Amino acid sequence: MKTTANDATVLGVVETVIYRLARPEDGEVLAGLDGSFTTDSVFEVTMTDEGFRLCQTLADPPIHKAFPDDDDSEDDTGSPELRRTVVAFDGNELCGFVKISFAPWNKRLTICDIEVAPAWRGRGIGRALMNHALDFARERGAGHMWLEVSNINAPAIRAYLRMGFVFCGLDISLYDGTESAGEHALFMVRWLH
Repeated sequence: MKTTANDATVLGVVETVIYRLARPEDGEVLAGLDGSFTTDSVFEVTMTDEGFRLCQTLADPPIHKAFPDDDDSEDDTGSPELRRTVVAFDGNELCGFVKISFAPWNKRLTICDIEVAPAWRGRGIGRALMNHALDFARERGAGHMWLEVSNINAPAIRAYLRMGFVFCGLDISLYDGTESAGEHALFMVRWLH
């Protein structure tokens, strides 16, 4: 898994972290990344007569969430020119990754998954990965970037807001019948024009 800055798949280097396109042999290490989080607040969804209201509230006690293993079957569909996974490595240590896909029909770049290893959080890895997604979006002529996030993942939501994303919708039933039942899917968008 050795990577050098001269590698043709390298997209950028920041200090000791190399950002590059994922390779098939990265699959196991990507699957093993700890994407869990702990939060002392959530974005509570309340139904009103007019629709819905979002309100950040304290979570007492704090919530720790470890995500179940993803079913990557949908990540393998579609044209490779419309999908990309960017990884961040410091030597042989995976710092994080972002999986993205582009839909030409509505010019949407979807952030399918973005994870940063706990030891690397708060150090600019997530922002750098999102910037690589933004580069891909611009290459493809995307009009916006879109993502889905659980209402209890307040640390990620706050990061997305700082990166220019805004709320654009929600689904209160998306996680029904899963380990995340009771959580609500929030949709966020970042306009590129």
